[in-house]
Amino acid sequence: MTHPGPPTTPHGFPHRELGAFLRSRRERLAPHTVGLPAAPGRRTPGLRRAEVAERAGISLSWYTWLEQGRVRTSPQVLRAVARALRLDEAETAHVLSFTAEDRPPADPPTFVSRNLLTLVQSMAPHPAVVLDPHWDLLAWNTSYAALLTDPARLHPKERNLLWLVFRWPPARTLLADWPREARALLGQFRSRAARRPDDPRFTELLGRLLTDPDAARWYADRETTAFQPSVRRFHHPAAGELRLRYVKLAAVDEPGHHLLTYLPDDPASHDALRHLEKTAPTP
Repeated sequence: MTHPGPPTTPHGFPHRELGAFLRSRRERLAPHTVGLPAAPGRRTPGLRRAEVAERAGISLSWYTWLEQGRVRTSPQVLRAVARALRLDEAETAHVLSFTAEDRPPADPPTFVSRNLLTLVQSMAPHPAVVLDPHWDLLAWNTSYAALLTDPARLHPKERNLLWLVFRWPPARTLLADWPREARALLGQFRSRAARRPDDPRFTELLGRLLTDPDAARWYADRETTAFQPSVRRFHHPAAGELRLRYVKLAAVDEPGHHLLTYLPDDPASHDALRHLEKTAPTP
């Protein structure tokens, strides 16, 4: 596979992030895992660029330009590179998100419709919240406020899911498996933020998040994860132990907005949510 012509970089394309991500994955891939001998005196951590290019079926020059952020390429080439680097499903999706055919959508409005707001409120005693593409909290019900904290009492810049998980201290004891949950959430956020390098809200959020040592260390690892429905365990000071299924739905009539809700995974959690609703703050 050849790629004639000089490399070009489209204006505004988040090419540097893609190149840095590919390099980080190349450096973590041990030669013996792909059948290459560990030659004595090898200085390159992981694979060499030439080895990745050969495995992907592209020229060394093109792969070098790709890591340097000097080119944009096709989904077919990026899939070949992903296979060569043995990327998992979430990492491959992250790489493919940088193609020209998959540009990020325009920002949705910073408010929710009456219909969506009514839906969120009617889901009580099940906690529910509406997020925008920056994961800012746009609407929530009283059950959500009782499970975590009332976003209305936070500064508007702090009404954000990532801020709550990393910068709101009670989150580390409220979430039973905080390190795993926080790291996965940060990986999902990285995938979205990487496609909007000039977005001032993402820049602002990252600046505040990365003052947390855990967030800074994990973000430097360039890990990406895809959303997976899961059961989250809570140690709640008023409701005790809860096992809640985390469900995420896209709002078709409000592109860019997502509805998140927690559903009880067992009878005890069902009863605990109903008890929690009685202690919910008055709107």
